[in-house]
Amino acid sequence: MALPVWIRRLAFTALVLCFVVVVLGAYVRLSAAGLSCPDWPGCYGAPTPLGIAQDAAAPGALSHVAPDVGKAWREMIHRYAAGSLALIIVILAVLAAAKPGRRMIGLPFACALLVIVILQASLGMLTVTLRLTPLIVTLHLIFGMTTLALLAWLWLSVRKPGRAGTPVVPQSLAPRLCLAALIILGMQIALGGWTSSNYAATACPDFPTCQGRWWPPSDYAHAFVLRRVAGLNYEGGTLAEPARVAIQLTHRLGACAATLMLVLAAGLTLRRTRLPGPRRAAWAVLAFLLLQLLIAVSMIEAGFPLWLGTAHNAGAALLLLATVALYQVVRSESAASAGSSG
Repeated sequence: MALPVWIRRLAFTALVLCFVVVVLGAYVRLSAAGLSCPDWPGCYGAPTPLGIAQDAAAPGALSHVAPDVGKAWREMIHRYAAGSLALIIVILAVLAAAKPGRRMIGLPFACALLVIVILQASLGMLTVTLRLTPLIVTLHLIFGMTTLALLAWLWLSVRKPGRAGTPVVPQSLAPRLCLAALIILGMQIALGGWTSSNYAATACPDFPTCQGRWWPPSDYAHAFVLRRVAGLNYEGGTLAEPARVAIQLTHRLGACAATLMLVLAAGLTLRRTRLPGPRRAAWAVLAFLLLQLLIAVSMIEAGFPLWLGTAHNAGAALLLLATVALYQVVRSESAASAGSSG
């Protein structure tokens, strides 16, 4: 039975909105607006930042952050977008439960999406109430990117199938290599979140060296300590410079590993198949990888401007989408080939 067009559009809308939420979240974090509304889900007890100055000055108001109307609107717009995304995912989950016979989305998949969204909402609240604790901020980013990847997989699964062809990708090697590249990319994104939440990007203001040296003094003993002091405001970072250097150096090494794996996965796909779907996905991976590397270097050379920092997060999201698409299409073609040969 053909899938209704509006369901495909709903899945695509969720994917696009999730991308917007991820980029908005990065912009809010990098512009130091994450604590502009010190309560959750409202802002100084109100659903909007209107009248924030009066509310913040009221007796008993949450006032560990000086009120800033502009930053408060950034934070609340992000929350509105995230709430809209959560509503769409709830609708998708309800459709999966109500119509199990329709090949739209499996119930376990829908439940996983729903659980992650609930967890994301909880992490969003903890991000504010625990004042940007690095572990919570990093987990918030990880599950946001996980939601994006799952929605991309959903969209690729429900869209109209492409034309059949004869795949020549090795059935065992290519999907596994693409999966390995996706996992390493996920680890690098998590490491990027840890770098950002600890404000460690500026610890190495030059490239390819760090502070004019290939390996400056670094403190790994404190760089990756997950547990932090409760009640402390972590905006701006609390780690000493050597610990931040250790985080940034690790992030750069992770970028090298992710680049190698993504190039191998895309290169093997381009070498071994003539099918348009896998080739488009492989070229997209290489293009977004190059874009992400250029943004990273430009960000350092330009002194870490806000717009390039936000673009770096957007580039990571685009690269994740392309890698998910590469794995999905190579896996599908490999499975189809195995089915036809069997």
